[in-house]
Order: sequence, then structure tokens, then C-alpha cells
Amino acid sequence: MITSPPIKIPLSLLAFTLFLLTPLLPNQALAASPQINTGDTAWMLMSTGLVLLMTIPGVALFYAGMVRKKNVLSTMIQSFALCCMISIVWAVIGYSLAFGTGTPFIGDLSQVFLNETVAHLVKGIDTPFTLGADSSNPSTMTIPESVFLVFQMTFAIIAAAIITGAVAERIKFSALCLFSVAWILLVYIPIAHWVWSPMGWLAQLGAIDFAGGTVVHINAGVAGLIAALVVGRRTGYGRDDLSPYNLVYAIIGASLLWIGWFGFNAGSALGANGRAGMAMLTTQLAAAAAGISWMIIEWAHHGKPTALGIISGSIAGLVAITPAAGFVLPGSAMIIGFISGALCYFSATIMKRKLGYDDTLDAFGVHGVGGIVGALLTGLFAYGPLSATEANPTGTVGSMAQVLIQGKAVGVTIIWCAVVSYIILKILDITIGLRVSRDEEREGLDMTQHEERIS
Repeated sequence: MITSPPIKIPLSLLAFTLFLLTPLLPNQALAASPQINTGDTAWMLMSTGLVLLMTIPGVALFYAGMVRKKNVLSTMIQSFALCCMISIVWAVIGYSLAFGTGTPFIGDLSQVFLNETVAHLVKGIDTPFTLGADSSNPSTMTIPESVFLVFQMTFAIIAAAIITGAVAERIKFSALCLFSVAWILLVYIPIAHWVWSPMGWLAQLGAIDFAGGTVVHINAGVAGLIAALVVGRRTGYGRDDLSPYNLVYAIIGASLLWIGWFGFNAGSALGANGRAGMAMLTTQLAAAAAGISWMIIEWAHHGKPTALGIISGSIAGLVAITPAAGFVLPGSAMIIGFISGALCYFSATIMKRKLGYDDTLDAFGVHGVGGIVGALLTGLFAYGPLSATEANPTGTVGSMAQVLIQGKAVGVTIIWCAVVSYIILKILDITIGLRVSRDEEREGLDMTQHEERIS
């Protein structure tokens, strides 16, 4: 029997043939989603993870390191529990009210239980979506709606977690949980809609907030101040030793916050683009400048720089650059950082001591004041080309007129947050009580609220 030798096809010829035939092969993903940008989506997935990292473990460690040993676990559990609760609230109704088209004051109920998002996914998991599709100012995204939804969810989570620092070591865990859910629904979500929704009335007024100076930091800082005033000062405040248990935890937490802030700010460009790169650069420079500013002033004021001081200063710079990150140039970012470091030092040390309120971990002193400084200076230093679009070729240009618009947004945020937060707190105080007993406070919240302790 005679057999013919096997035909040998060079690998190079096979590869070249497949290359030529590739455009003819079916590619359902490509055909179904021509507008989805995989680079943008990859960056936003990473940014979402970075922002979540800011709360667990960032805020959890940062705050836990600054309380006393008997309250370390309870402080960390607060951040972790809020991550769980706010995630569910956001998915069930929060996202719909914040980013549903609705009215200039609140979103609609079209996304309750993520109804439209799920219906959109049925058409194709990789299809793009338009934010505010039914509004007069729609914004077409290059990422899946599921990614945008979770990215915004992480902002709501950290906003609620920031407030816990103002009332650490004395608030009931049950009261904190109920307050946080009510605050997200009645305070955070409306302001997020006003500022970030295409329909929002502050957005239509011309207010700008790149990544959450008003929505997250002023909002959470003011709520923290109101909570600290309503709950009252810690037992022994001004008399006993209330020094931090472990500043190593605080330094690690602050470092994680700094790293995560790149997702917070650069991620708010909603894509892997030049504006995201500029936001990352300005974030780094503002944090560095504020850390130096706080350190120098503390050094001059007390004779020695402290670890707690420099990390607090850097966080103040990160807060202040948040509304400005995608609107300002590097030089302006450094100015914002130096100014915020100095003013937050004053508010967290001198002003707090003179006024006598007990904002335990300086939620207002750093986040509230830093957010106000950053929001106003954004209006002064905004560089038009960074925000220019086809619809607005000049972008937002810094001017006194823009500063006044920013001031209106700041004022509205402060008033709404202060009034509604106070009402929520008073209702809870009358019904279930806000504060643990004096004996429970002395024993520590780890044992009295959770029956756990660290050795």
C-alpha cells in the first residue's frame, strides 16, 4: 500500500491565512457594542476598587488608629457595616433617586431594584448607556452602566463612613446604622442629584464638582459636626487622656486613602484619558503640598512635627483637590494644597479647642473645611481647556463669577445637610437614643456594643 506523505503547512503561512480571514469570522461582542471602550472600562473597574479600598480598609484603619484601645474594633466595624448597608440601599433605590432623570431636585423611580439596568443588560451586556437620556443635557458613556453604578456606590459608602469619625467612642451602633441609612436617602442622594445629574439644579446653575467636594466632603463634614454637637462630648473630654491607641494603624490607613484617592479623583474622569491623567497629577501634588503645609505650621507652633499632623495635612489636601482635580493645572493644585493644609490645621486644632465641640477624629475640621476651601478655589483656578467639550468649547474658566456660583453650591449643601441631619438625629435621640451610657462608654464600645475585644 502506497501512502502519500503528509502535507506540511508552514506555521507562518497558517498564521497569515488566519490573519486574513479574521475580519470574516463572527464577532458578536464587537458587533453588539461598538461604543464600549475597553480601556475606559478597565480603568473604571480599577478606580471602583480603589475607592472601595478607601473605606475598607482605609478609613477603618485611619480612624481605628486614632481612638483608644477599647474602641478600636467598634470603629472598624462601623466602616465595614456601612459598606454592607449602603451597598444594598444604593442598589434598591439610591442609584435611581440620585441619577434617574426625574426633576431638577430628585431622580425618578425608574431604577428601583435596578429595573432599567437589568432590562438594558438583556439587550446586550456590553452595550453602552446614556446618563440622563430623557433630559435636555444627556451624557453618553463609554463604560457599562453596571460599572458607573458601582463606582458611584463607593462614593456613597465613604461619605457615610467619614461621618463616624465625628462621633467615635460614644454613639450606639444601632443609632449609627439607622442614621446612616436615613442620611444617605434624605441628604446625600438629593445633593448628589443636584450636583452630578444632568438634570440637577445646581449643575444647571453652573456649579462644578469634579469628584465630590460638595457631595461627599462638605456634606459628610457638616453632618459630622451636627452629630458631634447633638451627641455631645466624650466623657472626660478636656480632662482625661484620650490619646490614640496605635498611630501605626492611622498611618497605614492614611496611606491607603492616598492611594485610593487616585481612583476617587482620576476615576471621576469616567475614562482612561488625558483628564484622568491630569486629575492624578493634581491629586498627588495637592496632597504633598498640604502635608508639608500642616507639618511646617505645627513645627512652628509646637516645636515638633508629628506623625498625626502630617497624615492629617495630606488628607486635607486630598479633600481640597477633590472638587478641582479635573479642572485645575498642577501649579494651582499646589496652591490649593498649601492653603487647605494651613486652614484645616487651624480648624482641627485651634478652632475646635476654642469652640469646645468634640469632633473626635476631625471629620468637619478636615473634610468639611477642606471641602469648602477646595470648592471655592476650584471656581478661582479652573482652567477652561481641561473641561472643554464640543457643546462648550471654552470649558469652565476660573473667575469671581464662578467663585460666587461655587459659594451658592457650598451654602446650599451646608444648609440642607445641617437642617436635615439635625432632624434625623433628634428623632433617633427621642426614639432609641443616640448615645451609650456613661458606664458603657467607660468600658468601651468594643465590649458593650459587640462583646469583642483586642488583646
